[in-house]
Amino acid sequence: MPFSLADVTLVAHTLWPPGGAEAWDAPGLVSGDPARPIRSIHLAVDTVADTVDEAIAAGADLLLTHHPLLLRGVTSIAEDTYKGALLSRLIRADCALLAAHTNADVVADGVSDVIASRLGLIDALPITSGAVPGTGIGRVGRLPKPTTLGHLAHTVLALLPATASGVRVAGDYAAPITTVALCGGAGDSLLRNPQVLAADVYITSDLRHHPAQEAREQALCVGGPALIDVAHWASEWLWLEPAAVQLRANLPGVSVTVSELNTDPWDFSVVH
Repeated sequence: MPFSLADVTLVAHTLWPPGGAEAWDAPGLVSGDPARPIRSIHLAVDTVADTVDEAIAAGADLLLTHHPLLLRGVTSIAEDTYKGALLSRLIRADCALLAAHTNADVVADGVSDVIASRLGLIDALPITSGAVPGTGIGRVGRLPKPTTLGHLAHTVLALLPATASGVRVAGDYAAPITTVALCGGAGDSLLRNPQVLAADVYITSDLRHHPAQEAREQALCVGGPALIDVAHWASEWLWLEPAAVQLRANLPGVSVTVSELNTDPWDFSVVH
């Protein structure tokens, strides 16, 4: 007997408990009949026109994304709005929509854990502790052997899918790096965290001018981490395949595919 959407939602909420989400977040089931059988799931970071089209073309019964489509409140899903158009398209195709956001960031094998693992960090622990031991936002740990900031930046570049913005770095290219703090997705809220301040480098996304400048100027005064800023989508895309592996293990017989579409909002960059 096939799994229902309710069954799949329960599995997703067991893997990525909604109680672990940040207070402002909106993970969970967005649309779909809980009683509908689910035979195929398609994973993507974003619910955008391209990933919706991809899921429908693949005949997926469920599109599971990292970013919630309805993160901020809406009062209309009319089809002259992109959110309304996307939801209508999914509903007509009988493709449900489910999101696992910060609840998938904090867990073991979550977004930041995957990056830490790919970098080979030793004794990686959450930067902020969650309600369950071993969970929390971000990770901080040691590299297997020291390297330089420049070499680490190239390692990160090779690890992530290509984006227009690439990898931006603030710090001395030759600076020695042993301890790495990181946060998949937007992480400038952690710039003043003691564990981040004690690290040699902080890897995250969406670093804005003023917070980044203040962090670097403060580091020049009393010490602090170098900064590596990567594309938001790229840092979270790495989580999709490990998430698919977990779903396949818990939903035998259900096809689980991963989108390789680049949904980073920037198309190209120009430099001098």
